[in-house]
Amino acid sequence: MMHPRYKRYFLETLSFGLIWMLFGFIYVFIEYGLLGSLPEYPATGNQYNFKNSLMYVGAGSFMMGMVQGWIEVRWLRRRFEKQRFFIKLMAKGGFYLLLIVLFLVLLTWVINSRRFDEGLFAPEVLESLWPFFSNFAFWSTVLYVAAILGVALFVSEIGQYLGIGVLGNFILGKYHRPRKETRIFMFLDMRSSTSIAERMGHERYFELLRAYYGDMTEPILLTFGQVYQYVGDEIVISWPKHLGLYHNNCLQCLLGIQRKLRERAGFYEEQFGMVPTFKAGLHLGEVTVGEIGIIKKEMIYTGDVLNTTSRIQAQCDAAGAMALISGELAKALHPDAGVGMSPLGSLNLRGKEQTVALFKLEVLNKVL
Repeated sequence: MMHPRYKRYFLETLSFGLIWMLFGFIYVFIEYGLLGSLPEYPATGNQYNFKNSLMYVGAGSFMMGMVQGWIEVRWLRRRFEKQRFFIKLMAKGGFYLLLIVLFLVLLTWVINSRRFDEGLFAPEVLESLWPFFSNFAFWSTVLYVAAILGVALFVSEIGQYLGIGVLGNFILGKYHRPRKETRIFMFLDMRSSTSIAERMGHERYFELLRAYYGDMTEPILLTFGQVYQYVGDEIVISWPKHLGLYHNNCLQCLLGIQRKLRERAGFYEEQFGMVPTFKAGLHLGEVTVGEIGIIKKEMIYTGDVLNTTSRIQAQCDAAGAMALISGELAKALHPDAGVGMSPLGSLNLRGKEQTVALFKLEVLNKVL
């Protein structure tokens, strides 16, 4: 299985490539509808061939989209992550506009070389470039490609706001009809959040939450986790069963989050005068997932597993545990020499008629 970090990079980059290729094909077919069987472009006199345009524009657009996607995902996005949405689009758009011009120069150069059946530096190939770039046809193409770029950036930013994979699910209609899934849920709550908020004030507390949740991002992504909800100082993370059990990802996520908080302890002490800690509950069960809402659509999970997970987490203080896990999930996890589970017996959880077996993650608590 591909490492989750690189899988995420690849899928996000691929989305840029596909958007560019789609608009590239649209451009070629619009061009064909206007020019038909004409042997050359009326505005520039350059030779026109539909098959060549389809091949080169399609491939070139896909490659340019992949280049933009890789730059965006691996470098440029983090430079603007704290900027407002509009500022991000404008600043990034200006940067990519330079790449657009370079892309069009190189693409036209290669296409003309092919059409003349000459080398790239043949006099007739070089001479054919200037009429195109000095003509309105060139700048109309720049405007069209700029629109592609804007759409790709907009989709990318909206995808970041909605969450990894959520936008794709909405577009494909994966959950338009409710469906049943077996998933692992983790409810993770900051300890003493009320007293911390009262001491800091709402603005400083908000900054703490922003840093706190930001530090969870990498451990969640590296373990294939999906953020279902932020509820004040509580985060709900979910995994499809097979991904959550793979290498015990649901537990590794927990370890990774605490490890990150420990590494950043100096930052939290300096900025906020404290280091946040948490308690967590984990459970496995069947849920129904689907789209809901008219004015604002959202994907929600319904099922007893969510209520049970929340109540398991609420038992952490009474059990003196950093994290508790249900017996059902404990049985499904793979043996792990680095994690020991101590049974707490079957407990009656508030609001539950049946008892639920709970396990305390002993070795995990020592590490935490």
